[in-house]
Amino acid sequence: MDKNDLIEQWFLRYGDDIYKFLVYYTGSRDVDDLVQDVFLKALGSIDSFQGRSQPKTWLLTIARHTAIDHARKKRLRSWLPDMWLSHLASDEKTPEEQLDLQEEQQALYRAIQQVKPAYREVLILRGIKGLSAKETAEILQWSENKVNVTLHRAMKAVRDKLELAGKELIGNVI
Repeated sequence: MDKNDLIEQWFLRYGDDIYKFLVYYTGSRDVDDLVQDVFLKALGSIDSFQGRSQPKTWLLTIARHTAIDHARKKRLRSWLPDMWLSHLASDEKTPEEQLDLQEEQQALYRAIQQVKPAYREVLILRGIKGLSAKETAEILQWSENKVNVTLHRAMKAVRDKLELAGKELIGNVI
């Protein structure tokens, strides 16, 4: 049986189960894109499916990882520059709010520039460009675990720099 036909058959058989799993896992009914990602990933890695588990189990594992990656990207983007840029484009902000956001954005850029190069690379690849840990690992020629640990440390370092900058700003005003 052709790979595409097999994935299509699995989609028809298990698509609803994957959808419901993702709804419960994410807490959102807007998971159609995630369901599509699951089956695209399955198609891309069908050669690695060895049949030791049921197709449904394998697909649910992919769905879980897809949901986790989606949540990480969403969390990262909530405080990285691209998200702030989208806030700046909003017409709902007052000029004062836009100025505050611009100042915060500049502080974030300065903080990212002040961290060591490895941290900066991971923040840009994972947080700003939205690459997966696997893709980032391939680019940097690291293990996925090293990418995840470095990302965690980089986020902490940037937060620390932002907190320090905030304290300095307060000290300069007083």
